[in-house]
Amino acid sequence: MAETLSALTEQLLNHFSEEKLALLSTIDAETGVPSQNAISWVQAVSSGKIRFALDQRSRIVTNVKSNPLATITVFAGGSVHAISGRVSVVVDALEGVPFKLACMDLNIDAVRDVMFYGSRISAQPEYEKTYDKRAADKLDGQVFDAMSKA
Repeated sequence: MAETLSALTEQLLNHFSEEKLALLSTIDAETGVPSQNAISWVQAVSSGKIRFALDQRSRIVTNVKSNPLATITVFAGGSVHAISGRVSVVVDALEGVPFKLACMDLNIDAVRDVMFYGSRISAQPEYEKTYDKRAADKLDGQVFDAMSKA
């Protein structure tokens, strides 16, 4: 069984240096059941904190305001890592972004390697934006810049 860490390793910090797919798990505010969403505006602020942005109207915002416990799952270093903690709202609306995006921090309590025994991830999950590439790149730049200033 892999050890539980209380902060991101250097390898995981590096993983968050560019836009990556992450899975965010929260507890649904209405039903109380686990809820999972794919997000990509995610960055490590420090070894103890991960910042992310999402649409203000997202159900995730309601979920974390009702119950701040959450887990961000990432595929990095040939494995799967579950990063758990409490979410706090940094700002309700990021400045300098054309959409109303909330900015939140996951204050890390535990980092676990959750890949099943005797295996490794052989290829990183990939995705592509299905709208105008230039517009997507511009928006991503605006969001990450605003997140770093929040």
